[in-house]
Amino acid sequence: MLSLLGKRVPLSLKIFLTAFAVVDDIGGILVIAVFYSSHVAYGYLLVAALLFVLLYFIGKHGATNKLFFLIIGVIIWYLFLQSGIHSTIAGVLFAFIIPAKPQLHVGKYIERIRRIINTFPTMEGNSIVLTNEQIAKLKQVESASDRVISPLQSLEDNLHGAVNYIILPLFAFVNAGVVFSGGGEVMGKVSIAVALGLLCGKFLGIYFFTWLAIKSRLTPMPEGMNWKNIAGVSLLGGIGFTVSLFIANLSFGSTYPILLNQAKFGVLSGTVLAGALGYIVLYLVLPKKK
Repeated sequence: MLSLLGKRVPLSLKIFLTAFAVVDDIGGILVIAVFYSSHVAYGYLLVAALLFVLLYFIGKHGATNKLFFLIIGVIIWYLFLQSGIHSTIAGVLFAFIIPAKPQLHVGKYIERIRRIINTFPTMEGNSIVLTNEQIAKLKQVESASDRVISPLQSLEDNLHGAVNYIILPLFAFVNAGVVFSGGGEVMGKVSIAVALGLLCGKFLGIYFFTWLAIKSRLTPMPEGMNWKNIAGVSLLGGIGFTVSLFIANLSFGSTYPILLNQAKFGVLSGTVLAGALGYIVLYLVLPKKK
């Protein structure tokens, strides 16, 4: 929605929206952990905890192999799934232990690459076969390139396409279906409550706590932001999809299909209303020029 407003949106507002969207999802996952975990099998959790500690120390000692982290991450996810604690928690914890600091600073990397280029053996004519010395130099470049990007950032970059174009569309396809079959199965108290929670609850929560943080001098008002555009972006906070549908499925599942249908409709209608109102407010209050 912000992208539709182009360069009229100040950078600080984009950062603010991104930050509270991340925190909001983490909050939703914590709700899942606390209220939707079944009987806990501590044996699985103990093994998962040992793997977490092992990965932490391996990362601290300079490990950068992304495949290694990915395989261990899948094992930890499976252990959480078997333990009774919702496996989404494994993903949040796993992100905290993947090294976020590169082994090689970008300035030193550039210096190293220049040295390698300056000492690179010359090619003989139009030969397409590399010598052992040339292969060794190219492997030095490859090794340095792997070390200048942190494993966390590299994994995020590698998974970005799969998440956006496969995982999220598949999730939406499986979970977002609303059955319009009459009999009051779409509109009901649950759909109204969920829609109001997204539209009013999110707006009041984001706006009020931002006001509280600024008025208590915990933080200054960021440059380019004011109470009018904060109101608009707080409305956009009511756009809920993945985590909202996830919690709806955990709450009602196959036990209460009518209530699940109402909850899904509430998520979709609340999202549309929040997005539309947020866009209208921001369109009116943002400056007409960059």
